[in-house]
Amino acid sequence: MALWMESGSEPITESEKADLEAIAALKHSAALEFKEKGNQYVKMGKKHYADAIDCYTRAIDQKVLSDSEHSVLLSNRAHVNLLLGNYRRALMDAEEAIKLLPTNVKALYRAAKASLSLNLLDKAKSFCENGIELDPSNEELKKLAKQIDIQRLEHEQREALVSRDIAGAKDLVSAMEDRGFKIGKAVFQELTGLRKPALDKNNIVHWPVLLLYAEVMSSDFIEDFCETDMFSAHLDMMFSESCPPLPWDKENNYTREAIELYYEVGSGVCLSKSKLLHYLLEGTAASHVESINGEEKDAIEDSNHEISAGNGSKWVRVNEKRTLHDVLKEPNFIIPGIPVFYVVSKSSRFYKEFKAGKWAPPP
Repeated sequence: MALWMESGSEPITESEKADLEAIAALKHSAALEFKEKGNQYVKMGKKHYADAIDCYTRAIDQKVLSDSEHSVLLSNRAHVNLLLGNYRRALMDAEEAIKLLPTNVKALYRAAKASLSLNLLDKAKSFCENGIELDPSNEELKKLAKQIDIQRLEHEQREALVSRDIAGAKDLVSAMEDRGFKIGKAVFQELTGLRKPALDKNNIVHWPVLLLYAEVMSSDFIEDFCETDMFSAHLDMMFSESCPPLPWDKENNYTREAIELYYEVGSGVCLSKSKLLHYLLEGTAASHVESINGEEKDAIEDSNHEISAGNGSKWVRVNEKRTLHDVLKEPNFIIPGIPVFYVVSKSSRFYKEFKAGKWAPPP
């Protein structure tokens, strides 16, 4: 009988031919039955989607259907995978369905929808355009095409922001290198948040500067301290007679004449160029970018960025007539993300303790 014929052999007798035709008819009937069951399972809801996929797969496995029928089954299975969120599988089935039947509009729609969900926007657009060309009045395809256009525009805008932020951060890193600034690991981020320096069109760096009142560990911010500004200009404004006293300064010790500004002598490893770039990108549209063209190896850079504090005093008083730029260039100043300066008052009892080196910032 034809049932036991060797694979690849041709039927010889009319009886064998009849047997094979009967087997093919049974398989075809089974395939159509599996397809119908699959359709019924889809209508029954999400709990039966796995059963629907199983039925469509069984129908496909009969391998007796025409290309157009096969294409429909693959498109149906793609539809169920879309409903389940299996977008990669849905796309594979839809693409296979299109190969078998390029005029399968439903397969084109499902391929476009899966591509959109996978953020393959160019692919999604191409499938949509092909579908609309075949069926110009298809409202679902038109609606999907608009969604794709919106998402493509949003994607292009995001990419433009990312490119802008990376370019800005690279320019800022170059500016730091040109000035000889040394940037270390950020501290007091619970106070500073995501504040970062900025470079203006004249290539001047504007810093957010944290002022800490060491006596009480209260803080103030200078949001825009231009590197060409002298410290005295900002302190004159902050401690002018027209400004109210600090709320915790009950003895009015922190007057313009009494305050002094200090920075802590840095020691340790400065941020590499790569790490500095990623630090500057925190909180921007490019914060998610893992690798940036032109980054250098951290290990090579770090080996040349170790600074020793030496044996001198831990605190260095700031000459208020100097600019921020000049102070930040000091060889013993490692900028902890953004500049941090400590404010103390000569009129306070705490002053002697601070000057004697008996005080240290909390860990």
